[in-house]
Amino acid sequence: MAVGLLTAWLVLVVLVMSAYTIRHWIFTLSRVYGRQRSSFGDACDDDLPTLAVLVPMHDEARVAGKCLEAILAAEYPADRLEVLAIDDHSRDGTGEIVAEFAARDRRVRPLVLAGEERGKAQALNVALGYTKAEIVLVFDADYTPGRGLFRSLVSAFVDPRVGAVMGRVVPRNASRNLLTHLLAMERAGGYQVDQQARFNLRLLPQYGGTVGGFRRGVLEELGGFDPRALAEDTELTAKLYRRGWSIAYDNRAECYEEVPEAWSARFRQLRRWSRGHNRVLREHLWGLLRTPELSFAQRLDAAMLLGSYLVPPLVIGGWLAALALFLLGALPVYAGVALAFCVVLYNAFGNFAPVYQVATAEVLDGTSSRVLLLPYLFAMFPFNAWSVTEGFIDAIGDTLKNRHARWEKTARSEAQA
Repeated sequence: MAVGLLTAWLVLVVLVMSAYTIRHWIFTLSRVYGRQRSSFGDACDDDLPTLAVLVPMHDEARVAGKCLEAILAAEYPADRLEVLAIDDHSRDGTGEIVAEFAARDRRVRPLVLAGEERGKAQALNVALGYTKAEIVLVFDADYTPGRGLFRSLVSAFVDPRVGAVMGRVVPRNASRNLLTHLLAMERAGGYQVDQQARFNLRLLPQYGGTVGGFRRGVLEELGGFDPRALAEDTELTAKLYRRGWSIAYDNRAECYEEVPEAWSARFRQLRRWSRGHNRVLREHLWGLLRTPELSFAQRLDAAMLLGSYLVPPLVIGGWLAALALFLLGALPVYAGVALAFCVVLYNAFGNFAPVYQVATAEVLDGTSSRVLLLPYLFAMFPFNAWSVTEGFIDAIGDTLKNRHARWEKTARSEAQA
């Protein structure tokens, strides 16, 4: 019985890894050889909608000034733009920085949260109650948008079926150390290839929580963000698709972020993402699979998108199963070779930012010299797998204990300019 169960688990692991491998192959081929679909970024529209830019901040004195400077420098009619700078229970100088910007530019509206529960989702809900803008864009405090970003993102809403839009994230501190280089490569693979390919193939691009926006009226219909959510962006993605809305992706709408420079900060970030993402999987997968507006291919993409943070614990379980079978003398040589081959394939083509996708993205971006760092992405897999598995365990604990996870923001490294 034990051998049979372990063997079945091992077969499941191989099948899942093979499925993700094929998926990423298709995405990469679409990005290289397929017809490239674009949003309405080139549309000329003088009748731009009213726009609210929300910036939730908790202890962001290191980066808040640079973020607000970039937002205020962006090209958008001043009489149709408001910036809601949300001081979410900060204990450093964030409040003073926000007050300074509000005093010198009337487009900035400071919101100070003191009594409400802390967390990004709750901060966004509070801010949405202070605006009547048609379109809402969200930026984390360590992001600096380009001058034309607002117009590019807002133009996607020319299509009445679009409920949300997502731009591309590009690290600005990529050259700091090995970790930041690798994260920049992962971002390139995830946006330049993965997101664009899903948009090309009319699958399900993901709203990413920052460098993106949505129709305010649609979010009101959805009841706002769930204050308990650690992955409010993935949850909004699922809710929009379940209601028949689409999400546009604009690969040319670039915004620049600070990626974690310390391995400990990256570990906590991935753990939080996994914890929140797996909660969305539990609450929305079945609903997405039953949504009549989605095609079979879109439902399959939804399942693989929400299941992506299940794969690392699945793979770790596969390794343990293989070890147990080996110790029991029940793992034939050919089975062990097949498993090793699939693990290598998964690392090469099915990781969080598949190596093949990353290489393609680096060539498309003209930064092919970084391809020399590709072998290090293989070494990152155990690190990623362990942090994501801890988040998966956290998510199970949240479900069993009906526990409310506490929001933890990623530590910043950049000094205030």
